[in-house]
Amino acid sequence: MKATVHVMLKNGVLDPQGEAVRHALGALGFDGVNGVRQGKVIELDLADGTNEADVTAMCEKLLANTVIESYRVEMS
Repeated sequence: MKATVHVMLKNGVLDPQGEAVRHALGALGFDGVNGVRQGKVIELDLADGTNEADVTAMCEKLLANTVIESYRVEMS
């Protein structure tokens, strides 16, 4: 079983990496980008019996800084 965790900064938290990407895109001539939020994707290859609650616990304890980040888990 696999799980994909999408981690993003919460709304209202400054995203300097996203702003740097937005600025660089503008410098390359892509003027239609008004904002960029950069996050991370974590793919987990799970042992049988590992469930979404286990992955949520992983996110809460290590994979996401829940003070400033939100996350979404997809199981497949």
